[in-house]
Amino acid sequence: MSSNPSSVHSESNTESPTAKIHTRPWAATLILTGGILLLLLGMALSISFGAADIQLGVVWKAVFNFNPDLTPHQIIWEIRLPRVLGGAMVGACFAVAGAIMQGMTRNPLADSGLLGLNAGAGFALAICFAFFPGMPYMYIIMYSFLGAGLGVLLVYGFGAASRSGLTPLRLVLAGAAVSAMLSALSEGIALYFRIGQDLAFWTAGGVAGTKWSHLQVMFPWVLGALIVGLIISRSITLLSLGEDIAVGLGQRTGLIKLLGLIVVLILAGTAVSVVGAVGFVGLIIPHLTRKLVGVDYRWIIPCSAVMGSLLLVFSDLAARMINPPYETPIGALVALIGVPFFLYLARKERRTL
Repeated sequence: MSSNPSSVHSESNTESPTAKIHTRPWAATLILTGGILLLLLGMALSISFGAADIQLGVVWKAVFNFNPDLTPHQIIWEIRLPRVLGGAMVGACFAVAGAIMQGMTRNPLADSGLLGLNAGAGFALAICFAFFPGMPYMYIIMYSFLGAGLGVLLVYGFGAASRSGLTPLRLVLAGAAVSAMLSALSEGIALYFRIGQDLAFWTAGGVAGTKWSHLQVMFPWVLGALIVGLIISRSITLLSLGEDIAVGLGQRTGLIKLLGLIVVLILAGTAVSVVGAVGFVGLIIPHLTRKLVGVDYRWIIPCSAVMGSLLLVFSDLAARMINPPYETPIGALVALIGVPFFLYLARKERRTL
């Protein structure tokens, strides 16, 4: 008789974490299949629209039967196709980085832009342009990783200095302060070394300058980071339920956090090196994804990647349609959605403190 209560108690302990994991596989499957189809349509529209409008039939022929003697085919392959692929890749990077950060820290306000990663990577880019002009893109990405890491260290260092500890809201405030400081330093470097025009593209945010050489360098980094993110996705789910639960189930939380941080640095650093200061993607998309598919990160990470790609591709398309033939910075369009969303979350978080 004495063994029965203990067995019941142990079963309740092992089943309690899974009982908290609410998932909707059917919704995730619908997002992945429908989202990919919609993404392909958005990419086709983005390629066809521009200063020289190109019919979708011509886009199809240029992609699958390229003729270098035709000017529309050259425009598609040399300018528009790498641009739209870069936008899709960058959207996936920001969204997955935000999802992993929110899962590991259990902080609903976590985002690479809000926590200093983007500003840190931008600061590193300013140093590259000022002191190492003409540096190969491979090294620019490496500097972006280091800059993003510097931003994280400063944010967590300042945020943890308070006696009351590192609350989610205090972390965001520290991120805002560090981002402002690093952005000011970047602008100071730009003014002193007269590289403001070179840095303006990354400050505004955009994928217009994306080339095939950029994609060739960034693709292995992004692919490797996404694969690692998927491998540790189950552990991130357990961390999102509480570190005590993860430790009780035998998870090596220190190793998972280190791997997750490396993945976030790679994704955020790569994205900023291509598109510049585009914030709020990693804040909006993971929240929307969790509402749709539940809290299992084995579904959240791939669905966030698809939805982040959708957001950036259609934002880039809208950026060219608002005031043709001029382009509106993507960062401004995303901020129109992101700022109200952030204020709503901050207000909701303050009520729970």
